[in-house]
Parts: sequence; structure tokens; C-alpha cells
Amino acid sequence: MCGIFAYLNYLAPKTRQEVIEILLLGLQRMEYRGYDSAGIAIDGIPTENNGIMLFRSPGSPSVLKDHIYGHQDMDLTTKYDVHCGIAHTRWATHGPPCELNSHPQRSSNSDFLVVHNGMITNYREVKEYLIKKGHHFESETDTEVIAKLIQHIHDRNPEFNFRTLVETTINQLEGAFALAFKSNRFPSQLVVTRRGSPLLVGIKSKSRLSTDHFPVLFSNARGYDGTSGSDSSFSEDTPYTRIVRKPSRLDTSIRPLDTDNWEVEYFVASDASAIIEHTNQVIILEDDDVALIEDGSLSIHHIRRGDDSMISQVREVQQLNLELQDIMRGEFKTFMQKEIFEQPDSVVNTMRGRLLPNGNIVLGGIKGYVNEIRRCRRLILIACGTSYNSAIACRQIMKELTQLPVVLEVASNFLDEETPIFRDDVCFFISQSGETADTLKALTYCKSRGALLIGITNTVGSSICRESHCGVHINAGPEIGVASTKAYTSQILSLVMFALVMSDDRISMQDRRRSIIEAMQKLPGRNHQKPVTFMIRSRSYQGSSEARQQSAGNREEDLPGEVSFDHGPRVHFATCLEGALKIKELSYMHCEGIMSGLNALQQVLARGGRPIIIADNDVPEADLAGLEHVLRVPRTVDCIQNILTVIPLQLLSYHVAELNGKNVDRPRNLAKSVTGVGGDRDARVR
Repeated sequence: MCGIFAYLNYLAPKTRQEVIEILLLGLQRMEYRGYDSAGIAIDGIPTENNGIMLFRSPGSPSVLKDHIYGHQDMDLTTKYDVHCGIAHTRWATHGPPCELNSHPQRSSNSDFLVVHNGMITNYREVKEYLIKKGHHFESETDTEVIAKLIQHIHDRNPEFNFRTLVETTINQLEGAFALAFKSNRFPSQLVVTRRGSPLLVGIKSKSRLSTDHFPVLFSNARGYDGTSGSDSSFSEDTPYTRIVRKPSRLDTSIRPLDTDNWEVEYFVASDASAIIEHTNQVIILEDDDVALIEDGSLSIHHIRRGDDSMISQVREVQQLNLELQDIMRGEFKTFMQKEIFEQPDSVVNTMRGRLLPNGNIVLGGIKGYVNEIRRCRRLILIACGTSYNSAIACRQIMKELTQLPVVLEVASNFLDEETPIFRDDVCFFISQSGETADTLKALTYCKSRGALLIGITNTVGSSICRESHCGVHINAGPEIGVASTKAYTSQILSLVMFALVMSDDRISMQDRRRSIIEAMQKLPGRNHQKPVTFMIRSRSYQGSSEARQQSAGNREEDLPGEVSFDHGPRVHFATCLEGALKIKELSYMHCEGIMSGLNALQQVLARGGRPIIIADNDVPEADLAGLEHVLRVPRTVDCIQNILTVIPLQLLSYHVAELNGKNVDRPRNLAKSVTGVGGDRDARVR
């Protein structure tokens, strides 16, 4: 998991310092995607280093900033009418964090530079081939083979233009990637492409664009013969391919409509959070799209790979449904703290326009598929991490209301188990970002077997959204903190609403449905006081805060090394799993969720334990007699009680991590994706 960013200004004069600041700001907005190392590449003095200035350093973008401005001999006032810069923040997968392994990676003569998000699975074979051809490698990354390979192809085919070079290069690569290329052979040009990793292109211009919908040229691939028989390919199974452009009369480029004012700026990023403060006009690239920016115009080609009948032949300029304040911490110390306290609003946004005043539930994203879903054999919920816990929380109510078998699958194990999938199955893919790699692989597997696919995401335009037949957008808003909080509660609400829609024709379920709907209507406000807000700010929490401050002087080794959560009702099992996950993610303490009851509580007390009890207001005082630490939460219907009881555990994990001196927004060995036009912790553990 990494973040890539690129910026090209055309006839929009910028100083070198302004370009650097734009690139660094883009990286800072994507630090949650990785913070092991960072780097940028900009234009320099033509007579030095092939005219490229490359800055790389281990650490976060702030460390890179100090490294860049530590070069006293750099002229920051140099002004560029046209300039292309690329940047990268890295989450190490191949090779430890160090300057040589940081991106941008370069070709042997620094003619080509590339930044990469993803993983090249056949990089060893490509690397062996290039070494035989005389190329030398300086890093341990899989990305360096891309830079060396495009240089190799260019040396043998100097007539290829930049786009053709990139298309030829990526046809040799296997795996998932999003790439941005810069080259002094093609000054002021930028080529970006993706396959299996998200990538957006933002457009900023003072004049209106020539079109909001424009056609995409399709490119065909055919075998390419090198300069000699021994050089035709690096393996028999992966021959070179040469891209042949089909003749077309269509103008596929975007540029400002006002020909007297072609001033335009392009921003390319892995996530919308890096673009929103510059522009809200974006194009979401699809897999195997290759976008070229040249002379102020953007053109997109799509490489044909098998059956492309389902590929859209246009790319739409979309408006980002995002505000700058959504990705800022504001008055809060951390993003996680902010997102915990945003849950009173996020649950309202999830239900807005869906839970109607008359008690009806409307989910427009699945409206056309309701009858087909009702005829299905079973419901299969596929997810990872926190999203998987939300599926556990809703499994029972979905079984009860739909009267269908409900199967849960961990996405990372799904393909290994070769789970049988049938045409009359309905498969749910739950992901905050809509880009979780394992969940996407499971989606592809299920799609090939003809199942109906439903995406549950927080991201309009994400890969899961595009590949699914239908879906539900949870509307939780951007979630920057790596540990997922508000997405979890919104996912629960979305799945419960799905179950309610599926059961609206069952007479025997009407009383049960009515009680759930009434509880959901009361959730946003009880006597004009939000129960979630009340719970966060309750006297119990003030008390626990005092206790927390009293223990703040304790040494880290005095804190408990193992924490377990014991819950009685089966409905709370997902809550204790999610609470345990948060403790492990943020505090690196062993923690388990255990299904048990009051008998286990008495055993803990008998052995001198000091349990913390989370109980709703209806639990009798007699059951809690003699207990020192009790947190009361409002009582609601069982299937959404998780939404209320999980928040104390979110706050507990937050404060325990702070007491341990941990950075809650940057937990060790975790990163996430927040891609969205509109986190499952979409985390990667390395």
C-alpha cells in the first residue's frame, strides 16, 4: 500500500518552490497509505543529472521536506510555464525503508522515472532478463524493474512515443499496480496507468472543459519481435507486445474550451484526499487505462485484454463529493478521535433518504435486483478485518429476516479454500475503500462463476463499486484514521437496512421489522439528544476519563499485557471481536474476544480480576452489584445494539494506545486506502 501523486502545470506559471509544496502536500494528505519513506522528482538543470532533480529519504513526507530544503544551492525561484513532477509515499514491501529503495525509481541513465503503488508478481523474471541484457540494479524493489524495462524497450525502439512505451512495458507486468512516469526524453509529458490499484486524475482550469464525457481509444496488442531472436522476449510465456492504435476520427483529448486561455493543471493521485483542495473535477481511471498528458491535453487509451465488451467507451469528468474540512483534523488531536465523535452524524447520513418518515426502507442501489435476490440460494458475506466483524454483527438478523442461509468468508482465505460458488448465490463484498485487494480477488472469482455481486462500500467509483452488479453506499464520509471506526457502525446499519428491505413482503416479520425501524428512527435523536453523543459525553465517560488521568503516571509496563472481553448475549460477540481488534491494532497488546456470560464474570471476580463492564440501561443493578467499573449505554433493539456498545471500546483502545505512547493514526505495520469520490480497515500488514 503506497500513495502516488503527480502534478503537471501547462501555461500556469509556478515557481520551483510552489511545485515542491504541491507535491509534498499531496503526499502529506496520503500518509495513511504509507510512511516508511518518500520521494519526489522535478525538473532541474539540463546539464546536471539528465535535467532531473531526485529527492528521496526514509521516513514521512515531513522528513522528506527537511531533506529537500536542506539543499542550500537549489534555486527555489525558478519559474516554469510547463512542468511535470511525480511524488511517492511508501509502505515497504520489497526491501527495507532506505533512500535507495524509495521512489521514484529510475532507469540506469535516469532518462525514465516511475512511482508505483501495488506489487509486481513477476518482477524476478523481468529482473533476470534485464540483468542478462546488461542492466544493473541498485535497489531491492520490484518497481526498479519497471524503470529499467521501459529504458530497455526505448533503447531498442527509439521511434516509440511515450504512451506506446508505457503500454508496451505494462504488458510485460503481472500483478497489481498504479504507475506514473516522467522522462527527460519526453519533457513536460506525463503518462499514468493502473491495473488493480486506484488512480484519479484531477483537472483544474479557469475555463470550461471541452467535454464532460469523452471517448476512449482502444489499443490492440500483437507480438513484437526484438532486434534479434534472442532478444524477442524475457520468457517464452511473456512475449513483448507492441501496441497498435486503431484508426479513429474521434478526438479523445480533454483541454480547456477557451483556446485563448489554455491554462490548465492536472493532479494525479491514489486517493481523492490529495486532490480535493486543488479541484473537485476528477476522472476515475479504469484497469488498463493509459492516460497521456501532453501540450495541455489529456487523452486516454485502453489496452484490450480479453473480453472488453463490458468496458465503458467513455470516461466521465465527475465532481468530488468531498469537502476539505472532511479530511482535516479540526479541533481534534487525531483523525481517529475525530471520526469516533463523528459517528452521531455518520449514522444519520447512512440512513438519510433511505429510512423514510412513514417507516419504509428504500435502497436505490439494489432496487432493480430485489426480486432476484429473494430467489437466491444463499447470501455470502466476504470481507476482511473490521468489515468482517460488521458482517458477523449482522449475520443473525439477516438470517432471521431473509429466511436464507448466510455464510461469512474471510476474503484473504477465500481463494485458497476454492469455495464453491453458484449462479444463484448472492455475494456481498464489504470494504470501506472499495479497493481491498483480497476482497477484489474474491469478487473476480465469484463474478467468473456467475453469482450476483453486491458491493457495500464507502466509496463511489471504487473498484468494488464498478465491478459489482449493485450495491449500497454507506455514506460514512472520509475515514483517514487507519483504525476503522465510523465505517464499522455505518456498515452495520447498511446491512440491517438490506435485511429490512428483503423482508418487507413477509407478514410474519412485520412486528419484528417495525420494532427495528422504530429503534433506528430513535437512534439519531432521543428527546432531541443523540444517544450516541450522550454516550460519548456521559458521566460514566467523565469518570473513566478521570480514572485515565489518574493512571497516566503509570509506567507502560504496569499496564495490562492481556485484555479479554467477555459478553453474554450472542449479539455482542462482534462487538468484543471489534474491540479486541482495535486494542491489537493500536496498542500492540494481546487481546481476544470471547463469547461467555455472567458465570465467567463471577469467575473473574473470584480470582481478583477488575473487569470493566459495558451494560445497557436495562441491565438490573443487582447483576452488577459490587462491580467497580461500569459503563452504561442506552438500550436499543438487539440488532443495532452493537452500534452503541462498540463506541466505549473504540475510546478504550484510543486511550490505552495514548497511555502507551503510540501514534493512533499511524499504527505500526498498518496502512489503509481511503480512495473516494463520494476503511474494513483496508490495511496491509507487512
